[in-house]
Amino acid sequence: MKVIAVNGSPRKEWNTGTMLKHALEGAASRGADTQMIHLYDLQYQGCLSCFSCKAKSGKKYGRCGAKDGLTPILKEIESADALILGSPVYLGGISGAMQSFLERLIFPYLTYTDPPGTLFPQRIPVGLIYTLGASQERFEELGYEQRLAITELLVKRIFGHTEKIFSIDTYQFEDYSKVVAPRFDPAQKLKRRQEIFPQDCRKAFAMGSRFAGKEVNFS
Repeated sequence: MKVIAVNGSPRKEWNTGTMLKHALEGAASRGADTQMIHLYDLQYQGCLSCFSCKAKSGKKYGRCGAKDGLTPILKEIESADALILGSPVYLGGISGAMQSFLERLIFPYLTYTDPPGTLFPQRIPVGLIYTLGASQERFEELGYEQRLAITELLVKRIFGHTEKIFSIDTYQFEDYSKVVAPRFDPAQKLKRRQEIFPQDCRKAFAMGSRFAGKEVNFS
């Protein structure tokens, strides 16, 4: 059993990275081999629209034809038994690094058939972990879950199963006194960091454990 986590945040040790670490710890607790990939360590681009992955009888059919720092990662994911993707929410969507990664990961496997199908060689569970600084009220008011639903839909279509965790109203700065952010209450943010964020991390641990234990319903 191999579980890969992909961090779409530039901060390895902060909210998104921490939750992914807990997810991998959950997988490891069930005996899985685990790996963390930090996208901001890699040099790569999003989809180049070369369409080599769609060419008839092409050697690259179903595979991304671009060659860069992401190429070996995409190959390795083909042998994964579970995948956990984490991203902060920037301007209402996933980070640019995660968006470019998903373009390269998903599009080659997505068939232009009717209905659309998948060329991924197996069905695996995929976890989606989102972290964002917005309050619960703003999260609901702005419809963040609906905004991000297309990502879940595409991932499920390609891999077979998805689960998601939202960590809301996160503690964004190590020292709020050093930034201009008067809309936030540092004391309230810290309280949530101490009381709610550990609960989110436990959810991530449970996700990793569940995936590694193959406790997933693909129906």
